[in-house]
Amino acid sequence: MDSNSIGILVGGLGLFLLGMMLMTDGLKAAAGPVLGNVLASSTQTRMRGLLSGIIVTALVQSSSAVTVAAIGFINAGLLTFSQSLWVIFGSNVGTTMTGWLVALIGFKIKVELAALPMIGIGMALRLSGPETRRGAAGGALAGLGVLFLGIGFLQQAFSGAGQTFDLAALGGQGLWSIIAFVLAGLLLTVLMQSSSASLAVVLTLAEVGAIPLQEAAAAVIGANIGTTVTALLAAIGATPNARRAAAAHVIFNTLTGLAAFLLLPVLIHTVDLLREAFALDSSPAVSLAIFHTLFNLLGVILMWPLGNHLARFLLRRFHTREEEIAQPRFLDHNVASVPPLAVDALHRELVRFGGMAVGGVWARIGLLTSATPRLDESAALPGLNRSITEFVTHLSRGSMSATTAQSLAKLLRVQRYYETCGDLAPEITTAHAAMEALGGSALHDEIDLLATAADRLLQQLNPDTEPFAPLSAEQSADFEADYQRIKADLLTAGACGEIDIDTMESLMRSFSTLRRVLDQAAKAARLLDQMRGSRLG
Repeated sequence: MDSNSIGILVGGLGLFLLGMMLMTDGLKAAAGPVLGNVLASSTQTRMRGLLSGIIVTALVQSSSAVTVAAIGFINAGLLTFSQSLWVIFGSNVGTTMTGWLVALIGFKIKVELAALPMIGIGMALRLSGPETRRGAAGGALAGLGVLFLGIGFLQQAFSGAGQTFDLAALGGQGLWSIIAFVLAGLLLTVLMQSSSASLAVVLTLAEVGAIPLQEAAAAVIGANIGTTVTALLAAIGATPNARRAAAAHVIFNTLTGLAAFLLLPVLIHTVDLLREAFALDSSPAVSLAIFHTLFNLLGVILMWPLGNHLARFLLRRFHTREEEIAQPRFLDHNVASVPPLAVDALHRELVRFGGMAVGGVWARIGLLTSATPRLDESAALPGLNRSITEFVTHLSRGSMSATTAQSLAKLLRVQRYYETCGDLAPEITTAHAAMEALGGSALHDEIDLLATAADRLLQQLNPDTEPFAPLSAEQSADFEADYQRIKADLLTAGACGEIDIDTMESLMRSFSTLRRVLDQAAKAARLLDQMRGSRLG
């Protein structure tokens, strides 16, 4: 291959990658909220998750976008990891649309008659409304045209590849030839960081007769496995859910590639049968597109019985400190078969849950009093709360004595009180900036004294520390009196213009929230103290 052909090859690859990027960005922007809506509403079963992953990936031409969206929904609590797993597997099948696009259209059009007009029309739409959905669709159309333009240059560069490289000579060596082409496809994908681009190269080489079909299929397998390198690199330093998704992608592609490698002759024969059954073109590119789709579907079939086991393995394998804290320490579904023991375990877990909830409020109070930063584990509350709720649901299905049922009812009230404390805690810190705005004024000192008093009460109300005790009537009355006095002073200062209205409202809202939190924690403490007394009695 001379320097001119090399230049055309490099330029063709660049145009193909640029076209894929423009098309993907345009399709994602044009789709708007569709991607999120589909993933959020169509993943209740593994089949629906699989189909939504296939369809959305085929539409936006980006498995990465679909995977990132799925991870976002997991982090937001809208999807479980098990549900997202099938979206990820579906996105792998959806990526085969690129091969079909190249095989059925890319090699059939005349660049000057179709690709160039696509670019022109697409850019006209793009320029007529850059921030609109019409402009996004225009960008996608222009990207499609650039992609086809790149394919045209690849065909031109490889038109004499059979004589120049004599790649067919690498074949005919049996198993070693297959392994060589698998490694070639893998290396090509790693170097270009795009399985779509390496697939386009393999399809083009097969179409111009530079490599036989079986070796080209082996290269497609290698390209599919090569995408796992990108996933592994992306997982470095990522969130646990992102690492789980990357691991699922690696396991799926590796297992699928291994199965396709072992069954290669059978799959090639199946491709011929399918091509004849659907009266498809006999070109090598179409055969490879069928093969690519077929072995990804084979991967789904292989993963179908393994999905739940894989999800559990990945959930155990990758986790954060927050997730470790959110794991119950005392709850076990086995103990639920003995209600009195189960209620005792639930009591212990709720003491821990309450300690995290009250401790989270205490940590935020420290921001108002400028105390030394305090440990805050309240981010784990939602996860632990879900585990407690699942345990209670399982426990309530069995029969229990009236005494045990009464204890369970009290513990459910305790759970609700502490859950409210955790939900309200973030509002308290909104007064931090307002406290700083007051400077060293007398009002600032009064509010600081109220925050310090709340700080002491919270330490007393933490059920997971000693000394733990409910508030006395005198303590509650003193705090209420101080709160009402500060509230009146804030209203007066706001009305007289001594402080601005925003500062006044921020402080009143935060301390009103703090007052409610103390009330909820005090109610929980009274119930726990009563139950502790009855247990000791």
